[in-house]
Amino acid sequence: MDTILKAAFIFIAPEADPAVHRAWARTPKVHLLTVGVANYAQAEALAKELVDNEGIAAIELCGGFGNAGTARIAAAVPVPVGVVRFDIHPGLGNVSGDALF
Repeated sequence: MDTILKAAFIFIAPEADPAVHRAWARTPKVHLLTVGVANYAQAEALAKELVDNEGIAAIELCGGFGNAGTARIAAAVPVPVGVVRFDIHPGLGNVSGDALF
C-alpha cells in the first residue's frame, strides 16, 4: 500500500451537526475523517460531498444505520460502503435508525 487511503466514518446521533462534529485522525497510510449527522438525508448529502470534494475513497457507517439507511448511502456514492452492525443501537434509544429515519 503505497498511497494514503482517505476514508470517512459517519455516525448518526441526535442533534449532530456535520459542520461541527467532525475530526481527522491521520496515520502514515490512512486518513480517517469522523463526522456526525442527525439523520439519513443529512448522511446521504454528506457522503456525496465527501466523495466529490474531499477525495474520500471508502465510507464506514456506524451501527445506528439500519439496512435501509446503509442502502441509501451505498446507492448515493461510487465508493465502497461498510457498516458496523447493531440491530438495536444504544445511542438511539435501543432501536435501529430504520425505525427513526
